[in-house]
Amino acid sequence: MEHIISTIGEVFASFSNKAATRIEKLPQSGSDRVYFRIYTNEGTYIATYNQNVKENQTFIRFSKHFKEKELPVPAIYASSEDESVYIQQDLGADSLLNKLEQKGHVEEVYQLFCKSLAQLARIQVQGHGGLDYQYCLTAKEFGKQAILSDLLYCKYYFLDTLKLPYDKQGLLDDFEALSTYLTKTEYKYFMFRDFQSRNIIVNNDEVFFIDYQGGMQGALQYDVASLLWQAKADLSDDWKNKLLDFYMDQIDGLLERPIDRELFVSQYNGYILIRLLQVLGAYGFRGLFERKAHFLASIPLALRNLKWFVENKRIGIALPEFDRFLKVIVQEDIIRRFEPVTADESTPLVVRISSFSYKRGIPADSSGNGGGFVFDCRGILNPGRFTEYKTLSGQDKSVQDFLEQRTRMNEFLNSIYDIIDINVEDYIERGFENLMINFGCTGGQHRSVYAAEQVARHLRNKYKVKTVLTHTNCENWVKTI
Repeated sequence: MEHIISTIGEVFASFSNKAATRIEKLPQSGSDRVYFRIYTNEGTYIATYNQNVKENQTFIRFSKHFKEKELPVPAIYASSEDESVYIQQDLGADSLLNKLEQKGHVEEVYQLFCKSLAQLARIQVQGHGGLDYQYCLTAKEFGKQAILSDLLYCKYYFLDTLKLPYDKQGLLDDFEALSTYLTKTEYKYFMFRDFQSRNIIVNNDEVFFIDYQGGMQGALQYDVASLLWQAKADLSDDWKNKLLDFYMDQIDGLLERPIDRELFVSQYNGYILIRLLQVLGAYGFRGLFERKAHFLASIPLALRNLKWFVENKRIGIALPEFDRFLKVIVQEDIIRRFEPVTADESTPLVVRISSFSYKRGIPADSSGNGGGFVFDCRGILNPGRFTEYKTLSGQDKSVQDFLEQRTRMNEFLNSIYDIIDINVEDYIERGFENLMINFGCTGGQHRSVYAAEQVARHLRNKYKVKTVLTHTNCENWVKTI
């Protein structure tokens, strides 16, 4: 990580005479890209590190093309010689999803969706003009093979994990028929590929787009389906219908002749299904195979979204085995498999989480159960060895940044979540009253404190369970040097 930060500093200095006062790693999402915010006295910038250089090259070249067309994307300022690092405009951290979660389904947010769809129409149609699709990461066009790939991705990483019986050949035949049907569209322009509210930044009431490096030429309908049917957004049917009409109005204003709306909507429904299944496949891979909690938690939302679609929409083509199997996987007992048990006001369980110093011993269990989990954090590089962190604790942001950026703490905690989640779920269901989780390090000030804080937050967010957090050695923390 030190090498990456050093490279970012060199790339930043190559185009700017401003001094970087701080380079801060940002929370990582589902991708392997690592983002940093560069602070100067006059403003901020975003740096990206990604070992997938081809992905970087695609994003950089697409961004420059769209910027020349005056489309709402970040400016690219510089990149390292090997293009593993690039610096871009900082558009802020307030996404359309943030706005929706903060304010709900109000008129202000509806208007932001309208602005997003109006700009989407522009980047699709105007951005398509002169774009060199040779830079696409995978296929240059979202055609039959790409659609089949999405369907098979969902099959392997989600459907097959359910271990439900189905007619394998019948399902593959239906996949073939659906992919053929959806490729027969005349409305093929730039397709964003991952157009969701998380990738739309709101800045001064205007919208900007990020994360379009997976783009290719494809049907206009796919991106609209991605935005309006995003499970986490949970848009009402009324909003979905009105916003689709608004989007089609925008497209009509950009094309030489108006679209055939009946045909457009029929294929739009097919692309909704493709997008819902592609997302399920991604959640299955990231959640069930890579064991990432955020994606596991999203599976029930995606299934309920699919359930509503299956019960209320038609795509205009007969797919007997596919239809049968879809109705099976959206049944309540299947959805409940992925919904973690959660505590309520009547749940007796209290999880007591402590940090401690091994010099002073493991905390006693006052519940009478004889103790619980004890995790040793001493295998993690100690921030307390460095002068600038010695008088701080795991509650301070600079220490947190150190542990997240320069150690294997995140990997350590992910393994712990896998272990303790089993007990928490079981204890909630069986009505147990106490669970103790202890984190120890040398001084009980940095690593153990951070780990205890993160686990408490994880359990509150995922299970809504009552937690009592104690830093047992706080009176002996180093306060001065």
